[in-house]
Amino acid sequence: MSARKNLDISAYLVIGPENTLGRPVAPIIDAAVEAGYTCVQIRSKEASARELIALTGQAAAVIEKHGRSGHTALLVDDRLDVVLAAKKQGIGVDGIHVGQKDIPVGVCREYLGEDAIVGLSARTEDLFEYIETTDVRMIDYFGAGPLHETHTKPDCGLAPDGKIITRNFDDIEKLARLSPIPVVIGGGVKLEDIPALAKTGVGGFFVVSAITEADDPKIASAALLKAWRENLHEAN
Repeated sequence: MSARKNLDISAYLVIGPENTLGRPVAPIIDAAVEAGYTCVQIRSKEASARELIALTGQAAAVIEKHGRSGHTALLVDDRLDVVLAAKKQGIGVDGIHVGQKDIPVGVCREYLGEDAIVGLSARTEDLFEYIETTDVRMIDYFGAGPLHETHTKPDCGLAPDGKIITRNFDDIEKLARLSPIPVVIGGGVKLEDIPALAKTGVGGFFVVSAITEADDPKIASAALLKAWRENLHEAN
């Protein structure tokens, strides 16, 4: 079953070992997948390639355990080498997410093939023009934000002049309207943001610390997803 054909970015967890307050990564992924999260991204600027491959394997095992293979997409941030090595080892990784300064999407698509998911962080400056004019034939969704400044990725929304650009709900609604592909919004997203975010028309939300640093990741995961679904229904 192709995860790309079934791609659903509505509830998207981004996680790495530096985000979990010293706790193991796999049980937190388990909590999110059990709650119904549709995407999991392994992201770490500190972990080695071998550690990232191992984490990807653990995440794939969690997704398989819950019968979510092909439905909960498993992605790796930036590291095409990790995705390729994981695939070589038979790990069920579905694709990659890259930023503007990471490996080009065309290279990712060439190496990973047509069934892989390729996500791209939208450009911070000239965002609306970029969303409207970029060639999206090789990518499946845009990641955009931040909604708020965030300690998990301090350079999120960093403009060339060194300032952090955050996005309000009017901006996000405009993004959703202009983008030819789905948009997932993150960057400091908390439970109280979800009702308004769900009504903007974007494809989903992504979170890190709202789950990874929660006292009970299972409760936090479920609460975020419940708020999204309830307000999405109301919006439609």
